[in-house]
Amino acid sequence: MSIQSTSSADGKTLTIAVKGRFDFSSLQIFRNAYEKVEIKPEHYLVDLKESEYLDSSALGMLLALRDYAGGDTADVKIINCSNDVRKILLITKLDELFDVS
Repeated sequence: MSIQSTSSADGKTLTIAVKGRFDFSSLQIFRNAYEKVEIKPEHYLVDLKESEYLDSSALGMLLALRDYAGGDTADVKIINCSNDVRKILLITKLDELFDVS
């Protein structure tokens, strides 16, 4: 499991790439990925292209990111989801809180 964050050149977009299992063991690393950036971005992308698994802790971490980013006004997108991950987001209705692609 690894998590890397990358800011766009203008600092307005932060991409957080999750590789491997996205679970409770990722909690602090995921939080650091968005809290430790110099400029707070306007847009967040969570790239799950290389993540094959997420558990309820990961769902909670996504909600914590949304709260940190501004709650209902936050611009947080979850991109490159596998079919299994997309299914979990649909079942839990998190697709109503996040733009999922």
